[in-house]
Order: sequence, then C-alpha cells, then structure tokens
Amino acid sequence: MTQSLRTRVGETLSLPLRPEVQAYAQRLGKEAGALAVLFYGSNLRTGSLEGVLDFYVLLPGPQRERVWPRVSYREWSSEGETLRAKIATMSLAKFSEAAAGQSRDTTIWTRFVQPSALAWSRDGDAAEKVTEAIMQAACTASRFAAVLGPEAGKAEDFWRALFQATYRAEFRVEKPGREDSILTVNASHFDGLLPLAWEAAGVPFGRTNGLLEPDLPAQTEADLRARWKRRERFGKPLNILRLAKATTTFEGAARYGAWKLERHTGIALEVTPFRERHPLLAMPGAAWELWRARRAQR
Repeated sequence: MTQSLRTRVGETLSLPLRPEVQAYAQRLGKEAGALAVLFYGSNLRTGSLEGVLDFYVLLPGPQRERVWPRVSYREWSSEGETLRAKIATMSLAKFSEAAAGQSRDTTIWTRFVQPSALAWSRDGDAAEKVTEAIMQAACTASRFAAVLGPEAGKAEDFWRALFQATYRAEFRVEKPGREDSILTVNASHFDGLLPLAWEAAGVPFGRTNGLLEPDLPAQTEADLRARWKRRERFGKPLNILRLAKATTTFEGAARYGAWKLERHTGIALEVTPFRERHPLLAMPGAAWELWRARRAQR
C-alpha cells in the first residue's frame, strides 16, 4: 500500500509545467547549489505566469538557520516578459524532518499534502528524497486528520477539519471557508488520497455506508492528540518569530512590496537603492510618497 502512495505522489510531482517555470526553477536551483526545487500554489493549478510563482529551494547539508525557511523575492525577464517569484529556501534534511512531523512546525506537511511539482532536481537521488518527503507529509497530515476529524465521515470531512485546525494554530488570516476552496479546486488531487495515506501511515480504518472510520488504538490516539496540542501551543509563536525574521531578512522585500502595491492600487513607487537595502528605514518615506500619490488620484 505504501507503493500505492508512492505512485500517487510520483504522478503529482511529475505534473507537466510551463517551460518558463522549469527554466526559472533550474536557474534558482543551480545558483543556490540546491538538490531540488518544488513548485506549488495557484499557478501550478492554472498554468498561468501572472502574479507570483511559488518555489521551495531545497539545499544539501544540515539546516543552517534556526528559523526557517529563508524567504526572498526575485524578478526575471524572459523573452520580454517579467516573471516574479517568491522563494522559500531551506535544507532538504530539515524539510524532510518537518514533513515527517518530527518538529513542532505544521506549515510544511500542511502545505505539501496539497499539490506540488518537482520543477528541477540535481539528480535521481535528490528526486527520490523529495518524493519520500512528500509521502511523509501526506502520512503526517493523515494521522492528525484522523484525530482532528469526525469519528466517521467522508474524506473531505477529515481534510476540512485538519485545515481548519492548522489555520487556527498557525496564526494565519484566512477568509472563512478557505479550506473548502482548497478542497474544491484540488478535488482530483485529494480524491482517494486519504485512504492511501492512512494505509501508508499505519492508521487502521474501516468503511461503513461509504464513510471512513479511523480505528486507532486508544494509546496511539492519545499520543497523537498530545502531539497536536504541543503543535497548537507553539504554532502562533513560531509564525510570529518567522514574520519578525522576515522583516529583516526578506531579500527583495522592497521590490515585492512595490509590485504588490502597484498591482492593487495602480500606484508605482520607485525602488531606490536605499529602499532596496533598508526597507524598514525607508518605510516612512515610502508611506509619505504613497499618501501624496493617493491624494493626487482623488
């Protein structure tokens, strides 16, 4: 049954990508000396190059930074078109550990139980390690879904309960019903995934009148609930810590902010060298310029 999950994950990771996305991923991977680059997010589903492309760059060796991932923003002009990317960078070892639920983090396995594609890998060994990590993400998510979901229900009931719980734990501002939109737009991805993940994760379950019913031993269920409580307790502080770090380490933050601002308001702020190097110090001046521009729009 583990092989069934491996096949399912392998098919998803092998989803066809736009040549521009593959070229961008290869560029990021080679520049960073990475093992692999994952592509995810709404652009994976739609195939669009509009907006921001989302990548995870996975590095060899141990994780260097205690607070991960490192986030950056890049723009790349290709054949007259500007491609924008938000890039999260961390070691493949730490990514795999987090995907397997071996840390208090919830973001990795929650994000990568959803669709992602292997946009570039250094070699077959790296690709295999990424496949194993994504399988672990599915198993970790399914275990917690078994204790956070109903006693019996449809697969989407368990996924819905899981995503609702992780949103609460991660201090994320999500619109009501965000979990429903994830399940709807990715319906083919989640169709049949939960039983495969439970089988691979060793979660016993039955089927009654078309409903799934996990049947965990009492001690296993108690252990999982305790593990979730710890993650729930540390989820918000971890996210606040990451946000605090991002205010000083988000590479390309000024360009990313300026692009978002122009996209939503039509106001283009110049990204000067000073604003590029010191986005926080430049914020008052940028806010004043924005205020003047908005007054001029009226």
